[in-house]
Amino acid sequence: MKHILGGRDADMTHGNIMRQIISFSLPMALGLLFQQMYNTVDTIVVGRFVSYQALAAVGTTGSIVNMLVGFSAGLSTGAGVVISQAYGAHDQERLDKAVHTSLAITLILCVILTVLGLVIIDPMLRFMQIPDDVWNEAKEYLTIYFAGLTALLLYNMGSAILRAVGDSSRPLIILIVASVVNVFGDLLFVVHFRIGVAGAAYATVMSQGASAVMVLWILSRVKEGYGIRWKRIRIDPSSVKSIMMIGLPSGLQQAVTAFSNVFVQSYTNYFGSAAMAGWASYNKLDSYLSIPVQSIAMASSTFVGQNAGANDMERAKKGTRTSLIMGLVVTVALSALIMLLARPAISLFTSEEEVIEYGVFYVRLISPFFVTLVFNQVYAGALRGIGNSLTPMLVMLGSFVVFRQIYLATVKALGNALVPISLAYPMGWIMCSVLISISYHRSILGKKKTDNA
Repeated sequence: MKHILGGRDADMTHGNIMRQIISFSLPMALGLLFQQMYNTVDTIVVGRFVSYQALAAVGTTGSIVNMLVGFSAGLSTGAGVVISQAYGAHDQERLDKAVHTSLAITLILCVILTVLGLVIIDPMLRFMQIPDDVWNEAKEYLTIYFAGLTALLLYNMGSAILRAVGDSSRPLIILIVASVVNVFGDLLFVVHFRIGVAGAAYATVMSQGASAVMVLWILSRVKEGYGIRWKRIRIDPSSVKSIMMIGLPSGLQQAVTAFSNVFVQSYTNYFGSAAMAGWASYNKLDSYLSIPVQSIAMASSTFVGQNAGANDMERAKKGTRTSLIMGLVVTVALSALIMLLARPAISLFTSEEEVIEYGVFYVRLISPFFVTLVFNQVYAGALRGIGNSLTPMLVMLGSFVVFRQIYLATVKALGNALVPISLAYPMGWIMCSVLISISYHRSILGKKKTDNA
């Protein structure tokens, strides 16, 4: 236990770049893997032990949840960049203020987003045109999830603080424990007590509560400058300004993108609950494919943030290039693997042949486009690392919201066919990758030679 609680922060301003990115991103990837595993268990359990309508209900709520959770995650990203820059500059006073201001902001958001989440459930389900055979279970799941949202928000901010100082090991340990708690909860509430979708929601909230308790306990015992001193939690105006300048664009981008995904989901819902369940199954596999690029992009953001704080832009640029190459290699390999194993993978979630057919169709159609995500995620992470979160926000909103909705409206006008509708996500990825690549190469990181003044 002492080893777990001991300091594991990492100074990325010197040393082997690839080794540092791997050592940071690998625990993060494993953490995301465990997080997705226990989310997948939710889906498998309700699909196998309840019904495929229950599977559709749990799967279709993701866009609604991400509208609020994504906003909080964006602010956590902003806080992480400010903290990583202060840590890289060895500015202990700025580090202390940033950490405690971040926690104060999170506590305020816990109240606001919980109330907002409970209020929007019915309007959003109506907006998404949820079928009658899915409505009640979707509403039940969302009500329980939003009631327990505080735990998730506290964990997200706490883990962002640890990652900002180069510590991705302890967030991994926390997620491993949380995944065990969630699986136990699923087996207890859904399989043993047979309380359906509500059981899966209770298990999720219980595991998130365990995560929050663990990360806050660890940060409370840290002796270094990024540790939490509860009496020092307050709003520092300069820290709020810095966090909001970086985190607010990212949070708005994630929230608005999630809201636009509600539109995309409504187009899928048009084809019925079997198509919804197939889409939910595909989305779980989709989440596994995105794990490497997410973790590498977060590593890129922290690496660039610390080196920007140390005023070494050449090293920051090399770290971004290394992250991009690593992301491309891993994503291509995993995309090929999941396409090969599409049918047995989808069959884990349901035995309904119609649902399986939809799921396999989505996997094989969309997976080849995953390589495009590497460019927009890594470059966006690098830009946020130098404090420029406005550009990624504008590009992603333009690509994932405006362009995607124009694309869908055009497809609907031409006949509302399943294949072009299913390609809405890849088309947005491609547009975003092109625009964010141009933005990166026009930034200080994209210059052939930077001047470390």
